[in-house]
Amino acid sequence: MAIITNKRSVMTLYSGAVDILSHRVRIVLAEKGVSYEVVNIDSRGKPEDLLELNPYGSVPTLVDRELALYEPNIIAEYLDERFPHPPLMPVYPVARAKARLIIYRFDREWGPIIRKLESGKTNDLRAASKELSGYITQLIPIFNASPYFMGDEFTLVDCCIAPVLWRLPAWGITFSPAEAKVINKYAERVFQRDSFQASLTESEQELRKLAKAESA
Repeated sequence: MAIITNKRSVMTLYSGAVDILSHRVRIVLAEKGVSYEVVNIDSRGKPEDLLELNPYGSVPTLVDRELALYEPNIIAEYLDERFPHPPLMPVYPVARAKARLIIYRFDREWGPIIRKLESGKTNDLRAASKELSGYITQLIPIFNASPYFMGDEFTLVDCCIAPVLWRLPAWGITFSPAEAKVINKYAERVFQRDSFQASLTESEQELRKLAKAESA
């Protein structure tokens, strides 16, 4: 966390155009209907003001007046508490704890695999694709049980999963017809939300279009 001396009237999000964690935060901001400015960060160079706000120079970084936050789950929960409607976490403590644990497991188990896939290193891609597809197929009973991951309501858990599912074609990950039917039904339900569409950058839209065109 960083304390900022100059006040800003509008939130500012330092975001990567195809960064999966930035995408997660953009979905939350769109769900909340929050007005914000975007500073697009190129991975090849980081502006000095970002390094002043965030000692790691990482994205996403959210600036809200005197406050700078730079861990996606902290940002997401901050936004959920600062803008309570619509709520994106369960009301009851046990359910909230379960949601946090699910997100933690996604980040811990899926995160290293996703970093390999995004690196594009040939040696890692096949094994990483197989490992991630295995994790996703384990979720099929949950995808099949209710509209969203935690039940009938869209939550921060869905905000974590959706950017991953959006990128699957770009990573060349496919499933059997039966598996794909369930996964795609859940994915399309999330993708059709206004908030998800609003969260997409042009680069993310092109990423999926290009991947689908190449696989056709």
